[in-house]
Amino acid sequence: MAPAGTGGLDVAGLQRRLAEFAAAREWEPYHTPKNLAVALSVEAAELMEIFQWLTPEQSARVMEDEESAHRVKDEVADVLAYLLQFCEVLGIDALAALSAKIDRNESRFPAKKGQVRHSME
Repeated sequence: MAPAGTGGLDVAGLQRRLAEFAAAREWEPYHTPKNLAVALSVEAAELMEIFQWLTPEQSARVMEDEESAHRVKDEVADVLAYLLQFCEVLGIDALAALSAKIDRNESRFPAKKGQVRHSME
């Protein structure tokens, strides 16, 4: 089942939507791996810019302010959009790639017994 707020779309559905959006504007010639990687980097930098001069405490509260929360969500959407388009152009299954990377990291960085786990709360 797709997460709430996605209009019932999954990753493949969102990639189709992005491809249709680009096709309707005749942008496909510009959606090369190089251009999409550069655009992804630019959007990630725009996300970083929001946090640039914040203290750790301020950055933890960034979503409490409506305007900054909106900016963060927009930049996250831009980063994800370019990442999904990049994966589509190169035939990468983003979720499979992430799962494989987690598997490799679990082998590379085994948890120590009694190690404190950090929560994402």
